Amino acid sequence: MSFDLMGHRGCRGLRPENTLAGFQHAMALGVSGFEFDIAVTADGVPVLYHDPALNPDITRGSDHSWLAHTGPAISSLRLDQLAAYDVGRIRPGSGYAAEFSDQVPVDGARIPTLAALAALVASAPVAVRLTVELKTFPDRPGLAVAPPEMAAAVVSVLDAHDLVQHSMIQSFDWRSLDWLAANRPDVARAYLTSPRTMDALWLGGRVPDGRPAWQLVLEAGGRGWSPAYRSLTEVGVAAARAAGVSVVPWTVNRPADMAALIDWGVDGIITDRPDRLRAVLAERQMGLPQRAA
Repeated sequence: MSFDLMGHRGCRGLRPENTLAGFQHAMALGVSGFEFDIAVTADGVPVLYHDPALNPDITRGSDHSWLAHTGPAISSLRLDQLAAYDVGRIRPGSGYAAEFSDQVPVDGARIPTLAALAALVASAPVAVRLTVELKTFPDRPGLAVAPPEMAAAVVSVLDAHDLVQHSMIQSFDWRSLDWLAANRPDVARAYLTSPRTMDALWLGGRVPDGRPAWQLVLEAGGRGWSPAYRSLTEVGVAAARAAGVSVVPWTVNRPADMAALIDWGVDGIITDRPDRLRAVLAERQMGLPQRAA
């Protein structure tokens, strides 16, 4: 299987995150797939947005002014209300702007629906896979729709665009993945982990008891693991892969880290800078995804 070069939120280091412009640019660079975030609106529409509420560092109102503070929860807004917000630029002077200083703004970019991205991918001249992160929050119940509701809404869109076989669903909240395993086992799943989510609250009631995350993935019936890359060791990657668990860490942006993880044998990398990852893969004479014309 070829190495999975996955653009994070499209290609957040180069274009506004979770926007159609970002996904188009990632395809032009050449990626095997995208990883992106899902929220569900008050009228039940899956949309692409990382935070549960509007982020003032990337969101402007209809008057073109930056939000003064964190905005309403996505789940409290209808799709037509959400369409008033511009997410095509990072707030100047913010820490976010300093971190992603190479990002080119796309003023006027709106928060897209999952259906809009699905249509873009279905008509693209290159094949790409969708990795859909369900953003539900067991530590803050009520902030987003319930895990089964979000999972069902996403699968409905993937079904409508005939993309189930070209998609994977992942989450830190393993309740969503448990629902998929029971109700839609045909949908590929990846189990997200970070040090702060390694407890029963996030793992669908499972208690780690010192066991490695990849072992919990296996016990949940999974074969895909997406860990925070700083939590990985070479021994841990080898053990996971020997057990039949694929390892695709997030979010790796420095070429030195990319190179080290590739040497450890990871199956792919989620990155804000697919251009850098392509260069690292090319140096190793590894296969590269096709670019969109």
